[in-house]
Amino acid sequence: MLGSFPPPRIRWSIDFYYPNFQNDMWRVMGIVFYADKNHFVLERERKFDCASVIDFCSTAGIAIFDTASAVRRLKNNASDKYLEIAQPTDLATLLCQIQDCHTIVTTGEKATDAVVERYGCEKPKVGTFSQLAIAGRGCRFYRMPSTSRAYPLALDQKAAVYRSMFEQLKMIDILKSQ
Repeated sequence: MLGSFPPPRIRWSIDFYYPNFQNDMWRVMGIVFYADKNHFVLERERKFDCASVIDFCSTAGIAIFDTASAVRRLKNNASDKYLEIAQPTDLATLLCQIQDCHTIVTTGEKATDAVVERYGCEKPKVGTFSQLAIAGRGCRFYRMPSTSRAYPLALDQKAAVYRSMFEQLKMIDILKSQ
């Protein structure tokens, strides 16, 4: 899964991807895999349970990274609208490190556009995939809705789109069997 880039550090609630407590990624994953939007939430502390999130990702086989290795924030906020990619992530090198990876997922418009621009592939509609070739390796390329609260889609609708993708990839069953 590739996002755009983390928000400014002051907004982090955990030292991991999707750290902003206002971002719904870990709530979406809680709904999809555990039928509980608060599965990864430490409510009293208003943060996510980092150890549980990392354990979940490892168990589910979900690798997360940014579509950029360096960015310029044009305003001091988390908005992708004011984010300029200075150095795109080298996905070919990244994929060499993850031999079993068969799917690339972007979680928002900026991340999707970065992959499309760099690799010249078809831009999928939200919730669907196209084919992507990186260094001679074919992958499914899914474009998912942003989990930012700024994205105008209700939490349960975002979760439904993500659930559909994880069902297509037969990943829901992975956790149920363990």
